[in-house]
Amino acid sequence: MGIAYATKMLHSYPVNDSDDQLNRFYRAIGDTTRRRVIDELALRDRQSLFEIYARVLNQHGINHSRQAFSRHLRVLEEAGIIEVEWEGNTKLHSLNTKPLSDSLSGWIAKYREHK
Repeated sequence: MGIAYATKMLHSYPVNDSDDQLNRFYRAIGDTTRRRVIDELALRDRQSLFEIYARVLNQHGINHSRQAFSRHLRVLEEAGIIEVEWEGNTKLHSLNTKPLSDSLSGWIAKYREHK
C-alpha cells in the first residue's frame, strides 16, 4: 500500500459529530496557554478577560497580546470547556468540567483498560 493510497483512505474516512467535538476538545487542551487558563478558572470562576489575562501572565509568565489571548479563550469556548455569561458590559468566563470528564469516560477510556 502506497502513501498516496493511505492518505486518500485516511481523508475519506467519515468524521461524525462526536469526532468533530473530540477534535475541538484536544485542539483546545493541546496548547500550554489554554491549559493555564483552565487551571486558573478551576481556582475561580466568573473571571473577565482582563482578570484571566493578568493571572496567567503573573502566575505562569505567559505573555501574549490581549487579542491573541482572547483567541485562546474563544477556542476554549468553542470546545465547550469554558462558558460565558454577561454581567453588564463584562463577559465573564467559567470552567465547564463536563468536556474534561467526558474525555476520560469517552474515547480515551477504552485504552485505560486495554493491556
